[in-house]
Amino acid sequence: MKTRSILLIASVIVIALISFISNPFAEGKPTITVLLKEQRTEYWDVVVAGAEKGFRDFGVNGNVLAPANATTEEQIELLERILDDDPDVLIVSPIHPDSLIIPLERFIDKDIPVLLLDTDAAWENKTSYVGTDNFDLGRRAGSLIGSQLQPGDKVAIITGDEDSPVAGDRMRGAEVRLKEIGINVAAIITQLSNEPEQVKEVMETILEAHPDLKGVVATTDGMALSALHVIQDHGLTIPVTGADGLTEMVELIESGALSGTVAQNPYDMGYLSVEAAAKVYRGETIDQNIDSGVDIIVKGNAKQRLDFLHSLLK
Repeated sequence: MKTRSILLIASVIVIALISFISNPFAEGKPTITVLLKEQRTEYWDVVVAGAEKGFRDFGVNGNVLAPANATTEEQIELLERILDDDPDVLIVSPIHPDSLIIPLERFIDKDIPVLLLDTDAAWENKTSYVGTDNFDLGRRAGSLIGSQLQPGDKVAIITGDEDSPVAGDRMRGAEVRLKEIGINVAAIITQLSNEPEQVKEVMETILEAHPDLKGVVATTDGMALSALHVIQDHGLTIPVTGADGLTEMVELIESGALSGTVAQNPYDMGYLSVEAAAKVYRGETIDQNIDSGVDIIVKGNAKQRLDFLHSLLK
């Protein structure tokens, strides 16, 4: 009887050990930290809404941080603090990817996987990039503008840093597509910020040089809106595309002031990045590039997009 009891106890212990080994994470939730580029803007608010839904759906302890002034120096300081906290997985959207490679290598040294969000980098140790295929976004913007024009019509492209994996890829995608369909790329203006006054000054110069301009591709919604205001001030009605699908752009489409735009999906970006991070924590294999998609927003689906944005931002 005593031998049977000992064997029973031993069996229970073995079963418990096997259960623990096969499910080592059952006792606690993983900690996933998300470091964004900036805070208090609609785009990043939507990213955060997606990430927070992911925290709930995938059972993780999530934390979202962002630099107060959107500088690389602040991101590096925040990365030092995050490293001390020793998260299970890091998701980061780098302002200037090259400047963050060395700080991010320290996470790899501690066996903390790093996923890039929104902005990719040619960094071999990243676990994955989650975000928009920005070259494809540019191509789609070129197609959308081109569908409303005639071969030989003039279009301007306005963008930020042409060496950026975001702005530069969008610019090149739009330029390639416009040339493919016979549209004249009359001007490409780079190194712009989202500051309205700078964009307005540039648009005034473009319209003075090309009074027969028929369209504008902007690589952010901020630039698109500033360009549109100048175009309207000149009494012109020409198509303008942005890239983000933010409320003001979509409202203009719903009202008929704009014919359409292309839009990345920041909510999906945030959600998919947390889903991927949770899979990595569980030891699952994920794709090195996870595309959050690009939508075409026109009058027919603008209200649906607006309703969704309002539900997130209320």
